[in-house]
Amino acid sequence: MDERPSSPRSPFGAIRAIDYTVIFVRDMAAMRRFYEDVLAFPLSRELSPNWIEYGLGNNTLALAKPSRTASDAPTPAGSASLQLAFKVSAAEVDQCADELVRQGVALLSPPTDQPFGHRTLFFRDPDGNLLEVYAEI
Repeated sequence: MDERPSSPRSPFGAIRAIDYTVIFVRDMAAMRRFYEDVLAFPLSRELSPNWIEYGLGNNTLALAKPSRTASDAPTPAGSASLQLAFKVSAAEVDQCADELVRQGVALLSPPTDQPFGHRTLFFRDPDGNLLEVYAEI
C-alpha cells in the first residue's frame, strides 16, 4: 500500500481567475495606439500616463511603465516576454486577420487550422509581445 502523507493545502488554491494582466511596456504611446486603435479594446480607465486599463470580459488588461515595483531591464527588442491568446468564433479569426492586415500589422501566421482543434492567428504588438487570436473548431 503506497500512501503519501497529505500535504497542507496551499493558500494559492483559493485563486479562481486571473483578474489583471499587466504588460510592462517600452513605448506607451505606440502600445496605447495599438491596443485602442488597432485592436479596439475599450478603455476602462487611465490612472496615470504610465498606467492604462482596458476591460476584457472578467479581466483587466493594463499597460504599465515599470516603476517602483519592477526594476528589471526591459525585454530586448525582438524578444517576446509574454503571449496573450484572445478567444473568438472561427469566422472571427479570419475577420481579425483581415482587419490586422488593413491596419498594416504584419501577421506571423495567417489563420490556420491546427491539428489540436484550434484555428489560430499570430501577430505581435509594438513591443514585440506575441498575440494570438483563436477559436475552437
